[in-house]
Amino acid sequence: MKKPHLYLETSVWNFYFAGDAAEKKEITLRFFDKIKQGEYEIFVSDVVIEEVGRANESKKQMLLSIIAEHSPSRLIINEEVSELAQKYISEGVLPAAKIEDDMHASAATVFEMDALISWNLKHLSNFKKMELINGINMKEGYSKRLELITSMEVSDEEI
Repeated sequence: MKKPHLYLETSVWNFYFAGDAAEKKEITLRFFDKIKQGEYEIFVSDVVIEEVGRANESKKQMLLSIIAEHSPSRLIINEEVSELAQKYISEGVLPAAKIEDDMHASAATVFEMDALISWNLKHLSNFKKMELINGINMKEGYSKRLELITSMEVSDEEI
């Protein structure tokens, strides 16, 4: 059986170290244990690396270290990804001010990920946004449905 291909946007990596959200950190650490056990193929894009690069130096080093430890495959942002992100903006699904979120969703779509994993409940991991994004994706010819979910939702463990 093919392992699920999961795109991990920046918030998932951040919650690995969350000192102010114990429950989300615990869920995230369990999720990363499953990654270590080989249950998922994980991916990031250039956008994740750029966002991490804007963190303060100590946090940036922690994040880059944990990303390196887990060795996700890296998706390259290309013209197709950028154009789809612009569609999300022009259709009013995601705001232009949150272009990184648009790019995460479009990269996960273009590269046919099974799910985009995020703790960003406002712009990514919520049912309404998932339906709107998938509606645009279908209209643009992307037939594979993209799940936009938290790391808790891919876990088969009780909380």
